[in-house]
Amino acid sequence: MNTVTRVVLLGGVLGLLTLTGARGADDKTTDPPAGPVDLKVGDVAPTFECLDDEGRPWKSAEHVGKKYLVVYFYPGDFTPGCTNQAKGFRDAMHKLVEKGVEVVGVSGDAVLNHQLFKEAQTLNFTLLADEDGSIAKKFGVPLGAAGQVKTKGANGQEIVLKRGVTAARWTFVIDKDGKIALKNTRALPTQDAKKVAEFIDQLEKR
Repeated sequence: MNTVTRVVLLGGVLGLLTLTGARGADDKTTDPPAGPVDLKVGDVAPTFECLDDEGRPWKSAEHVGKKYLVVYFYPGDFTPGCTNQAKGFRDAMHKLVEKGVEVVGVSGDAVLNHQLFKEAQTLNFTLLADEDGSIAKKFGVPLGAAGQVKTKGANGQEIVLKRGVTAARWTFVIDKDGKIALKNTRALPTQDAKKVAEFIDQLEKR
């Protein structure tokens, strides 16, 4: 077999691997569910991985089971409703932590967006970047198109922040057994943190 033939064959094999999306043994990426998801209270919560607001890997498996985990999906950083919702959780965080609760906010914003939003609102909980909407899909959260919002940087200059997808405002509570304890598909920005705290109180009394 001459050199030209070897190159042609090798190119064909590489092309086939690319077309079929072949993955290495170390690739642990999990595709989102193929069909629509309709989680019910009592269902096992889906596992997921992403980047947090510091750009570090965040794995749900390392958090579920240790505390009550609140996963709230919201449309986008720096928007009025989402800002009020985030401030509500920020102000309630001390009491929630006392009850053994961890809160994470999830949107289609990039890590940088989250960093700026968290700093601007002095948030005391983690924001997760779900730019492709894969986490939202696992929870059955409806998705809209990509979007953007204008805000001001530290120097006062206007900047435009883009997000990959726009998620609906849904809130979930995952109990210490890793199951869905609460699913709120009509979360109100100014009431969400309060409703979650009240629900946790009810759980603790059972």
